Amino acid sequence: MRFTLPFAALAASAAAAAAAHHSFSAEFDPDRPVKFTGKVTEMKWSNPHAWIYMDVTGDDGKVVNWSLEMTGANGLFRRGWRKEDLPVGTVLVVEGWQARNASPTANIATVTLQDGRTLFAGSSNPAARQQ
Repeated sequence: MRFTLPFAALAASAAAAAAAHHSFSAEFDPDRPVKFTGKVTEMKWSNPHAWIYMDVTGDDGKVVNWSLEMTGANGLFRRGWRKEDLPVGTVLVVEGWQARNASPTANIATVTLQDGRTLFAGSSNPAARQQ
């Protein structure tokens, strides 16, 4: 009986965290695929999502900084990512899906490095190819 209260508090906390995390379709549009090339401006190794920020030059010559969501740092590490792979200025080709609000934000599935290696980003899109 004395373990009931701590267990209930832990269960409630876990449920709240799970409910706070978004689904792919709540934020990203599976009908808005994106593929572009740009230069890394920052990489955030965090959980529950890691983020790449990169400058992309549009057809009009304007540079837009995109925010690219991936799986968490632990998941990336298990997929073969290393912090030294993405220094600022690294040129990448990314593929994913744009945010529903049409902002320069995307959930990405793959990242191709200049040496030709393709890394899987652990997209939360159920239709994304996973490794």
